[in-house]
Amino acid sequence: MRLERLTYNKIKVFLTLDDLDDRGISKEEMWQDLPKVHELFRDMMLEADDELGFKADGPIAVEVFSLPAQGMVVIVTKGQATSEDEDYDDEYLELQVTMDISDDIIYEFKGFDDIVALASRVYQLGITGGEITYYNGHYYISFEEEEYELLDVDMFVALLSEFGSPSTITKWRVKEYGKLIMEVNAMEQVNKYFLKK
Repeated sequence: MRLERLTYNKIKVFLTLDDLDDRGISKEEMWQDLPKVHELFRDMMLEADDELGFKADGPIAVEVFSLPAQGMVVIVTKGQATSEDEDYDDEYLELQVTMDISDDIIYEFKGFDDIVALASRVYQLGITGGEITYYNGHYYISFEEEEYELLDVDMFVALLSEFGSPSTITKWRVKEYGKLIMEVNAMEQVNKYFLKK
């Protein structure tokens, strides 16, 4: 579990599949009202308080983004407490939950050389797509589902993991604040310009 403060009233929690597995929770169960999911959420809020000083009191909004074979990104936003909220005890949290499942895959790379090495491997498997963006000192490659649907998703993610790491930043944030390097057919372009002799 990795936590990051986004603003004074908003945090991001990245849960890997291992984090969920350690707690006996499947990705599908995250959408259900189960005691073990409540316990995971309580653990997240306690860790957020310990690490970031983020106290989840009063109304909060929770956005959950499921990333294929990577895990989940949970965005927690505190609302303003009203005088009505003060009547509730400390165990009460008013939740507004939004859930989104994305079949897009986004990976983070430290250097462009890692992308070149990846491109040589995936291009041989028929993967020509992808979008490359530079943001905050790192490169990001995102693939839409139709760009990798011919491969087994677990095998594709394992291959990506050899060269990069799953992004804890959503594709939309990278697109909005990053610098677009290659918008379409990134793997084909990298192969053409950096690998072909």
